[in-house]
Amino acid sequence: MAMNIERDLHMATGDGQTSYTRNSRIQEKAFFQIKPILEKATRDVYTALLPRTMIVADLGCSSGPNTLCFISEVIGTIARYCKEVGLPHDHPQLQFFLNDLPSNDFNNLFKLVERFNKLTARNHQGEAPPPCYISGLPGSYYTRLFPRQSVHLFHSLFCLQWRSHAPEGVKGTRKTHQDKGDIYITKTTSPTLVKLFQQQFQRDIALFLKLRYEELVFGGHIILTCIGRKHEDVLRGESNHHLYGLLAQSLQSLVDEGLLKKEKLDSFYLPVYSPSIGEVVAIVEKSGMFNMNHIKLFETDWDPESHAVHDSVSSGVNVARCIRAVMEPLIASYFGETILDRLFKEYAHRVAKHLEKEKTKHAVIVLSMKKRCYMKTGTYSSNSFTESLQRAMIYGIRKRKLPL
Repeated sequence: MAMNIERDLHMATGDGQTSYTRNSRIQEKAFFQIKPILEKATRDVYTALLPRTMIVADLGCSSGPNTLCFISEVIGTIARYCKEVGLPHDHPQLQFFLNDLPSNDFNNLFKLVERFNKLTARNHQGEAPPPCYISGLPGSYYTRLFPRQSVHLFHSLFCLQWRSHAPEGVKGTRKTHQDKGDIYITKTTSPTLVKLFQQQFQRDIALFLKLRYEELVFGGHIILTCIGRKHEDVLRGESNHHLYGLLAQSLQSLVDEGLLKKEKLDSFYLPVYSPSIGEVVAIVEKSGMFNMNHIKLFETDWDPESHAVHDSVSSGVNVARCIRAVMEPLIASYFGETILDRLFKEYAHRVAKHLEKEKTKHAVIVLSMKKRCYMKTGTYSSNSFTESLQRAMIYGIRKRKLPL
C-alpha cells in the first residue's frame, strides 16, 4: 500500500503500553526546556495587544498529555500577569485550538481534556483561572487553518521535522546501489537523494511560514520546537542518522529473514528532515515575514529515563518504545502490523549495542518569532511606534469598558 500522510501519519493511539500517551517523555522533557521562552512570548503578546479573547493554537498536538502542559502554562502565565498588575479578575477569555491531522486520536485527547478541566477547576477553587475553551481542529498545518489575522499565539512541539510527504522526485524511482536500505539520510546517501530531502524541507517550511503569517494578528508570536541537527553538513554523522539508520537495519534484518520483501523496503522513505539552525534562519530571513526573538539548540538523551537507568539494554527498550509510539502507524500501514513486535525487539537490541559505544542525544531547535508589520512601501518593519500606539488605544478602550 502506498504511503498516505493524512491517513498514516499519527502517533500510536489509545493509552496502552505502546501508545504515544505513555511514551512521550522525550517531548515532555523538551517542553520543560522551552517553558521560559513560552512564558515570555505569552506575556509579550498579551501585554502588547491586550485581547479580550486570546486565540492560541497548538499545531501537531497529537493525543498525549503534553499539549495539556502547554495549555496549563499559557493559562498560568496570563493569570500571574493579571495578578501582578492588580487585575486578578480581569482575565481575557482563552480559546485554544488543538490541531493535528484527521487521523490523530482526538477521542483519547478529548478524554484527557475532560480530566484536565476537572483538575484545573479543583486547583483554582480559591481563585478563578482565566475562562478557557478548548476545541479540536483536524487538518494539515501545510494548509490554511484559521481566518486571516485571527490567532495571537502559535505553538508546535516536535512536529516540523515531519514533511508534507516523502521527498518529491523519489516516488516511483529506485534507490541507487549507494542508497539501498536507506530510509533517511546517512553518511553514504547519494547527493541526489540528500538534495531531494532538503528541497522538500525548504518548500514545506516556506509554505508553513506564509500560512501562519496570514493567520497571525500583527504582533502575534509563534514558537516552534523541532528535532534538528548540530552541524551544517547534512552528511556528518548525527543523532537522527543513527536513530533512523538503526531502524533501517532492523527492517533489513526482517528482509534477511524473509519476513519483508526487499522491494518494499527499497521503496520506503521516512517523510522527515532534521534541519540545522543555519537552514532554519535562512528560510525565516528569506521570507521577510517574522522577527526572530530567540533561537537556540539544546540536546536531550535518546532515553528519557536515562537518569534512572544504568544499563544499555534497558535504555534500548526505552528508546524503542518512544520511537515505536511515533513510527508504528506509518510502518504498519506500509509493511503490515504483523512485523511490529519483531521489528521493535530487533530495534531495541540494535539501539542498546549502539549506546554501549556512545551516548547519543537528540538535537532540538527552538525558535520564537514575532509577526512583522507590513508597510505600504512594500518593506517589512517591526514598527514599534505603531504597535505602542495600538496598545495604548486598546488599553484606553478597555479602561472605558467599551467592547472591542
